[in-house]
Amino acid sequence: MNSSQLVAAKWDVVIIGAGAAGMMAAIEAGKRQKRVLLLDHVANGGAKIAVSGGGRCNFTNSNASFEHYISNNPKFCISALKSYTPWDFIAFLDSHSIEYHEKQPGQFFCNGSAKQIVRLLQKSCEESGVCFSYNSHIKHVDKTDNGFIVKSSQTELSTTSLIVATGGLSYPKLGATGLGHNIAKQFGLNIFPSSPALVPLLLDKKSLADLKPLAGIALNVTVSYDKISFSDGLLFTHKGLSGPAILQISSYWQMGKTLQIDLLPNLDLFEILQQHKISNAKMSIQAILTTLLPKRLAHMISQKLGFATKAIAQCSNKEMDKCANIVNQWQVTPIGTEGYGVAEVSRGGVDCNELSSKTLECKKISGLYFVGEVVDITGQLGGFNLQWAWSSGWVAGQNA
Repeated sequence: MNSSQLVAAKWDVVIIGAGAAGMMAAIEAGKRQKRVLLLDHVANGGAKIAVSGGGRCNFTNSNASFEHYISNNPKFCISALKSYTPWDFIAFLDSHSIEYHEKQPGQFFCNGSAKQIVRLLQKSCEESGVCFSYNSHIKHVDKTDNGFIVKSSQTELSTTSLIVATGGLSYPKLGATGLGHNIAKQFGLNIFPSSPALVPLLLDKKSLADLKPLAGIALNVTVSYDKISFSDGLLFTHKGLSGPAILQISSYWQMGKTLQIDLLPNLDLFEILQQHKISNAKMSIQAILTTLLPKRLAHMISQKLGFATKAIAQCSNKEMDKCANIVNQWQVTPIGTEGYGVAEVSRGGVDCNELSSKTLECKKISGLYFVGEVVDITGQLGGFNLQWAWSSGWVAGQNA
């Protein structure tokens, strides 16, 4: 639409942000015969959806429940997740013949491209009568007696309801900004500080020097921090640690704190070494480790031990215990994360206590809604964040 058309229209609902939550909110508001305008400062919507899940889009998780989300008000998301469930979104895909599969228990991916979902959302918006205005940079939002005035780089328009679906700070190359947080602050809402989540972790130079030969090695581990643990893949990188288990724990980890990593989950290395001492007395610890771990990793641990080439029969319980501790209780203290540029999501955002859990409307500001990643709700890896986007967007779209 051109600027004159934008101004002339009497908007019932204006949505800032044409991502997952924004488009879902637009579809539902449009179905209710509302005059809906979807604004975004990028040239097209759904960019983050298009790259999610390695381009296949892990669009939901059938196990979505509040236990899989991080928030200062962890039960806030219950109402929205029950109002629009994973099965509701799956039914949405079924109705448009988009094929999918369950890659891991609960995790659903498109059989084809994630762009199928982007196109479906855009088409559904159009069918619901939603109007789009891309390349619209928001300059200011003002509250009026009848709603809001939104000033953009293209025009100035009025609306009865305003839905903020701008996302968090992750993936700035795809258009992420702090606009949503700034709007919330403008209206006096409490904001929890943002930080990268679901992100690789960095190690110090000394650790990297030791681990450099391991870059590219992947194995299944259990990583623990502050009574929280995840069992999944770990990947050694040139910068530190990545892989699903690390991405998961990164959302909980705090700067300066230590992680514990079990390189042989469900196996007690000390017991294994004791058994070998009886049955394979001439075998060395290094040889034993090579049968249990990737060769380069086994070699690195052996170098650290200094006694790993000794026959197991000659190793004391203290030496075997030292080896077992390195493998089953490896202590790692990251120095930071790789940041928002590669983080899948960001933590923090609009305080849930500022919003109604049943409508996503601000308690203090009538007609103002916040949905998706801009809210202090962060899902674990595996489709939980997109399900929160669908659910929160759907709820706001039903009420705005």
